[in-house]
Amino acid sequence: MRVLLLLLLLPITTSAQNFTVSGSIKDATNGEDLIGAVVFVKGDPSKGATTNTYGFYSLTIPAQDSVTLIFSFVGYERIERKIGLQKRLELNIDLSPANELQEVVISAKRQEEKVSESSQMSQIDLPIQQIKKIPAFLGEKDVLKVLQLMPGVQKASEGQSGIYVRGGGADQNLIILDDAIVYNANHLFGFFSTFNGDALKSVELTKGGFPAR
Repeated sequence: MRVLLLLLLLPITTSAQNFTVSGSIKDATNGEDLIGAVVFVKGDPSKGATTNTYGFYSLTIPAQDSVTLIFSFVGYERIERKIGLQKRLELNIDLSPANELQEVVISAKRQEEKVSESSQMSQIDLPIQQIKKIPAFLGEKDVLKVLQLMPGVQKASEGQSGIYVRGGGADQNLIILDDAIVYNANHLFGFFSTFNGDALKSVELTKGGFPAR
């Protein structure tokens, strides 16, 4: 009776036996340990493991004739390895980096000419030739007095060159001459501006929607 019971338990013990597969996963080019590399049974991802900080893994698998293990890591080519499970096995794997795509450089050039030539909202361009055709007070070609004639602009007071742009004050205007800020644009008690009309090439007036520059 005891002999029969022993024979019946023997196949049950054998079928429940597990084997361990362990080893390290490294970079094939420099031998560096791959931390977080994955190894799992093909067709059953639930049976898997990841490498630790030393690139070491350990995977316990139920006994069977053979099994295919898949080794993978981000940016590397995956490897499939078929092994037999008759004993504890040490299996070291070297993964090769995947083929890298060639670098693609994308460059663009801003078309300054089209930007400058395109009309902007609330901007008026006055060439000096047009300013010279406008009748001047005492023969003086005053740029600011010409701007007083533009829509959306009002003169500060009779006979003076100050301007109000869209309801703003005369001291709220930003006046720039060749990228330099002009803080006092009037002289002779405000009757004339400080700009020499013969020395100017063009005049731009922006009443709103100011550009970043």
